[in-house]
Amino acid sequence: MDIQKHIFNNLLSIKVIPNASQTKLIEEHTQLKLYLSAVPDKNKANTQLTKFFKKQFNLKVEIKYGARSRNKTLRILG
Repeated sequence: MDIQKHIFNNLLSIKVIPNASQTKLIEEHTQLKLYLSAVPDKNKANTQLTKFFKKQFNLKVEIKYGARSRNKTLRILG
């Protein structure tokens, strides 16, 4: 999947669905959705999110907005 078309000014908007049966990224109605197997407890889902982008796309990301929300804005660091 090409996520470059969703990145604007090094920012990526994404909807996160924690506690899913498997970890996968899909595009639905021009919105990126990331299903995570981690639970939204003690920052586990956010940690899995950053590891997912590093492993799948070799991108280092940080959560700019929405650390405690399902709708997140990620800053692409490299």
